Amino acid sequence: FFVCACVQVDKQHQSKDSVYFRDGLRRIDFILSYVEDKDGERKEERRKIYEANLKNVGLQLELEDKSESEDGKTYFLKIHTPWDVLATYADVLKIKVPFKVNDVPDNHEAPASWLFTPLRLPDHVMHPEPDYFTSPFDKSKTDFFLIDDKETFFPPSTRNRIVYYILSRCTYNKDDKLNKDKRGIKRLLNNGTYTSAFPLHDCRYWTRSRDSSCESERYSLYRYWARFLRFYKEQPLNLIRRYYGEKIGIYFAWLGFYTEMLFYAAVVGLACFIYGAATYHDAVWTKEICDENIGGNIVMCPLCDKKCGYWKLNSTCNSTWQSHLFDNTATVFFAIFMGIWVTLFLEFWKRRQARLEYEWDLVDFEEEQQRLQLRPEYETKCTSKRLNRVTQEMEPYLPVTSKLARSCLSGATVLFWISLIIASIIGVIAYRLAVFAALASFMKDSPTNKLEVVGSLITPQLATSVTASCINFIIIMILNFLYERVAIWITDMEIPKTHVEYENKLTVKMFLFQFVNYYSSCFYVAFFKGKFVGYPGKYAYMFNEWSGLRNEECDPGGCLIELTTQLVIVMAGKQVWGNIQEALVPWLQNWWKSRSARSHPESLYSRWEQDYDLQNFSQFGLFYEHLPLLLIQFGFITLFVASFPLAPLLALMNNILEVRVDAWKLTTQFRRPVAAKAHSIGAWDEILNMIAIFSVVTNAFIVAFTSDMIPRLVYLYAYHPGTELTMKGYINNSLSIFNISEIPFKNSPDPSENPPWFSSSVTTCRYRDYRYPPGHEHEYSHTMQFWHILAAKMAFIIIMEHVVFVVKFFVAWIIPDVPSDVKARVKRERYLIQEYLHNYEVEKLKLQLIMLKHNVKVLT
Repeated sequence: FFVCACVQVDKQHQSKDSVYFRDGLRRIDFILSYVEDKDGERKEERRKIYEANLKNVGLQLELEDKSESEDGKTYFLKIHTPWDVLATYADVLKIKVPFKVNDVPDNHEAPASWLFTPLRLPDHVMHPEPDYFTSPFDKSKTDFFLIDDKETFFPPSTRNRIVYYILSRCTYNKDDKLNKDKRGIKRLLNNGTYTSAFPLHDCRYWTRSRDSSCESERYSLYRYWARFLRFYKEQPLNLIRRYYGEKIGIYFAWLGFYTEMLFYAAVVGLACFIYGAATYHDAVWTKEICDENIGGNIVMCPLCDKKCGYWKLNSTCNSTWQSHLFDNTATVFFAIFMGIWVTLFLEFWKRRQARLEYEWDLVDFEEEQQRLQLRPEYETKCTSKRLNRVTQEMEPYLPVTSKLARSCLSGATVLFWISLIIASIIGVIAYRLAVFAALASFMKDSPTNKLEVVGSLITPQLATSVTASCINFIIIMILNFLYERVAIWITDMEIPKTHVEYENKLTVKMFLFQFVNYYSSCFYVAFFKGKFVGYPGKYAYMFNEWSGLRNEECDPGGCLIELTTQLVIVMAGKQVWGNIQEALVPWLQNWWKSRSARSHPESLYSRWEQDYDLQNFSQFGLFYEHLPLLLIQFGFITLFVASFPLAPLLALMNNILEVRVDAWKLTTQFRRPVAAKAHSIGAWDEILNMIAIFSVVTNAFIVAFTSDMIPRLVYLYAYHPGTELTMKGYINNSLSIFNISEIPFKNSPDPSENPPWFSSSVTTCRYRDYRYPPGHEHEYSHTMQFWHILAAKMAFIIIMEHVVFVVKFFVAWIIPDVPSDVKARVKRERYLIQEYLHNYEVEKLKLQLIMLKHNVKVLT
């Protein structure tokens, strides 16, 4: 029965959808594949020993010879796990199984639920199995659990998780050659002994399996979940969890909930944008800039040395109108709203997560993970042993000195790469400074200026900002590609103890790197650009005066519009590129791999060969799904949302597509992943909380220092002319005066750079600042209005932060993390486990006493 079969079979009579051995009884739980090559003898020896050890554990194997494969060179080893092995390892892994039907009434019904009927899926898809009370499996008490059929008691996802647990720990060395390093399927895949290891899909995704005993859950997932036309439907989370495991289920639960909550943020953000557009013509300061008699008579100082000439303020009319769309009074409201929204999102997600933890038997999972599921690499590389005070058993551990040395090396590597990112950002800034002067000189006579509609929009500032943003995006992509490999290498070097710890360490490293990589340019535009430029005659330079790289000034329309441009390019560019990578690339690769198989009859293309031609879903597959959504998108719609209220709307449209693209990709383009348990999204929870808190600070600073909101309010209430509140005269008030004759030669524009209207009769120019005019006893030093505005900005930051934080903490306090009905169900389940186990033991003792009495009577 435990013999490896290598018999030629007529595959014309074998269903291509078969997930069973040739006898049609034993289910295939896992597939290993390999090919023979020049190093065949060594690999053959490893396979022989490894497979013998798998048989010794109790697994049953069946081999498909290469002559039976479509390509004529690949062997497929099918693995079946009998009941005794499943029961043993279910006991070891403390897998929870049903022992009683749930008798707690489900009162979790949304008000006016009939409104959501069009969004519902059939109940057999949403809830593929009854609701049970569950308890950790105990092999010695099999009659305690609800076991109708041993072959179907453990679902396929649980079976493949158990098999992978065995494969990861089984050795491929002989007993007389003790070498702990030679163990696990992962090492055998890395050294080419096997080419792949994967569980089987249960059928083709576009049709049900011909075998009536097969679940065809893949088909149901494709039909009800993975098609884009189902974008408005709810997700079948229970079926996703049953088929792919809890870890993937939690990801899609989070993504779906995040998308739901984005809807509210998108509606408010769109309303704020519409408000900006509706008040487009009511902004007095923009009218003054565009007025020929006001903005047309204000001569502005050059924006760069030598290559930039004098210019009139009304030339920035269009960019000022654009800036008003995002820089208006609704900006403050939206920044406060998003601070509260992110709190509600995190609190309600905790409640949703607590409900899933109970329904998916993940309560107390963290403790089980830490105690029972050590990484095979940790067990292999840690040769030292010590007593575990909890289990009173000897376990491997990493000495403190070794752990400290590895952590120091890891930290130094992370700092080096972060420094590399900062250096690249400085390089982009230097590019902006150098190219702006060149573009200013080149574009003054450019043919694009004569274009009717867009001619006035194409300015040196815009061209510099767009090209720099694109270059920055390319640098981001290149550094991402390099650092991903470095982060995995240094995380492996640290030898984390468990899979959860490994993923958390990798997550933190990638977050630190990506945070600096994606956001440093945005932080520069928001908080540094235009803040340290000096004034005519005493400009500040990037490195020092000899570099010639004068610090950038903001676009005449303000830095907020530049920050918006940066956000749109990076956010939209990443989302488009991400969807291409996620959907198009796997489809093309699969199409190319399976092109020859499509010419053969379907009956020759077996289930394992179909899956073998699909893409492998790596252990970091979900990590790369979380990263762009949690770090990049979530960061942009929270940290910098004050500058771009349409960001949540863009994120919502992307996520509606993302859910279905991810579902389609996972269901149709990838091999079935090994099921894994997870009770949360891991370290991302803490990262989300950190971003939420940090976003309040960044948005307060954006409104205060990047937006012109505070200077306008100070002018309106303290410096307006006359007795009535008015914004008339604000533009003239916000610009300081400088005597052209006092501008040093190194800063003065070349005569050829000045516009035709400029003449010697123009004696002064204006610049954005609050300084005393020439001739004043404190000329060119800051006025009192500057200090009043600065005080108002600091007061606004303090007030906004305190208001939002008070509301956040109040909301977090008033909303319990665990719903009351879930608490009741957890208590009920624990009570029943104790009661049923007590009754079970009592009944068992009674039977033993009866048997003992009977035996005594027989003997007497």
